[in-house]
Amino acid sequence: MIKSLFLFLLAVLFWNCSGSTSENIEIKIDSELESDLKDGRLLLIFSKNHEAEPRFGINDNVGTNQVFGMDFENFSAGKPLIFDPKSFGYPIQNLHEIPSGEYTVQAFIQKYETFTRSDGHTVKLPMDQGEGRQWARAPKNIYSAPVKVNWEKGKSLTLDINQIIPPVEEPQDTKYIKHIKIKSEKLSEFWGRDMYLGAHVLIPEGFEENPNQYYPLMIYHGHFPSDFGGFRTIPPDPELGDDDYSARFGIYGYAKMQQQEAFDFYQKWISPDFKRFIIIEIQHANPFYDDSYAVNSANLGPYGDAITYELIPHIEKEFRGIGEGWARFLYGGSTGGWEALAVQVFYPDEYNGCFAACPDPIDFRAYTTVDIYQDQNAYFKEGEFRKTLRPGHRNYLGHVDAMVRDMNHRELAIGGDKSRSGDQFDIWQAVYSPVGDDGYPKPIWDKYSGEIDKEVSAYWKENFDLRHIMERDWEKLGPKLEGKVHIYCGDMDNYYLNNAVYLTEDFLEQTKKPYYDGKVAYGDRAEHCWNGDPNLPNYITRLRYNTMYLDEIQNRFLKSAPKNFNQKNWTIIK
Repeated sequence: MIKSLFLFLLAVLFWNCSGSTSENIEIKIDSELESDLKDGRLLLIFSKNHEAEPRFGINDNVGTNQVFGMDFENFSAGKPLIFDPKSFGYPIQNLHEIPSGEYTVQAFIQKYETFTRSDGHTVKLPMDQGEGRQWARAPKNIYSAPVKVNWEKGKSLTLDINQIIPPVEEPQDTKYIKHIKIKSEKLSEFWGRDMYLGAHVLIPEGFEENPNQYYPLMIYHGHFPSDFGGFRTIPPDPELGDDDYSARFGIYGYAKMQQQEAFDFYQKWISPDFKRFIIIEIQHANPFYDDSYAVNSANLGPYGDAITYELIPHIEKEFRGIGEGWARFLYGGSTGGWEALAVQVFYPDEYNGCFAACPDPIDFRAYTTVDIYQDQNAYFKEGEFRKTLRPGHRNYLGHVDAMVRDMNHRELAIGGDKSRSGDQFDIWQAVYSPVGDDGYPKPIWDKYSGEIDKEVSAYWKENFDLRHIMERDWEKLGPKLEGKVHIYCGDMDNYYLNNAVYLTEDFLEQTKKPYYDGKVAYGDRAEHCWNGDPNLPNYITRLRYNTMYLDEIQNRFLKSAPKNFNQKNWTIIK
């Protein structure tokens, strides 16, 4: 009797674990959408919001949609894809653990292309299609219309992929805003195919009327820009109300504020006493992310050299830039803040100052809340008898709403284990890591468990830890960086980025021969992305990057510009 009961329980356990209750999910693809489909990642998305498309609701917040992902290769036209029920999911990891109930469900395919790189590796990655490497909006990706289903464990489900994302419309030139796109020889050689760089260029008032005037160049680094932002030649739309709510800033009427700030900037730009200079926003989306971090990378290729030695000289030639390092400046926030400082450090003679706001981690002892050199695990702080998850995102009161593990598991579900999610931790890994044996970025930590690879962290330190590089090379770098480094960060940055700034400031303040002679400042209780103004809120100052640092830039010109530079209007006559 006891033996029979034991065998029965064992059989039940085996039945549950062996997948006999596994869900049977079939993804059919419209024949008209199969022609260029070969490799990719199939996402299955569940949502309780029946009004919005599920693909737009996957995030780090507690209200995120549910997503599962699986890679596929060598798709056979005419045959459906069978979704693997063992595919990893976020935030629920296993498909059979989805509670029964009514959901809106959507299938989505992110297409991969094959790249045969000059380093000898062949990789399959999603190529930017002009949208800034945003998988849910990338042209050519295909998906099913959302459908309501009554989900039960063991459910059989068929979804029909019959939608395709259309091409992006290119912005048009105006009197003040021009658009540049060039083939990069350096990047094309690395990737084994034609690769391009672009930029949106704001030209100064009087550009056409003064053909002998040459101008300084301001590089506004940041995420992929669809067009030049924050510049508007007409007043705010009078029909625009004040009832729109910005959850990010907790205010109403933000759309009108943005339009007013953009119009105010235009009015300054054309005023007779305003300085004359060129501003560019760069498009350097790539197979891993919406920008390249503007440095040379083993996985992304020589983006730093391509931007500095190909794109910028082309723009300066086209729009009468002065074309010398003393007349170029860098600024930006978050990703753009890291880029501004990194480019200044890696190309110290080519730029005359950086203004790095809320920069991504500039000291990897504070890689958000992880010390990649001392910690053994990125997800947990561990003791002898317990372990605690590391926080990943907070508000200005310190209330935590996402953990580092959550953020990485979301990327793991969307993009798999080869840095293909197009999101934050994956692009850091793609930029900073050496190439793995499989041709993809070597992981800094196991994406599932969080266990840190110390060989990779050592590589990161010597190649991309900006504080370490400055400290290691100060004897050579110091004279070239003197007076050029300015860093700003809120002391309650949502992603804990202020911690790396503290550590970097400790180094900068003890520098000698020379003293760095720059600036590090903090915003009291300010969140991401505080950029230096102690008197105005983030939601206003984030719209003023192009005018915030002009006084400091003027000081640099007074110290370093040649005598034929007009200090009043910032031009040179040639």
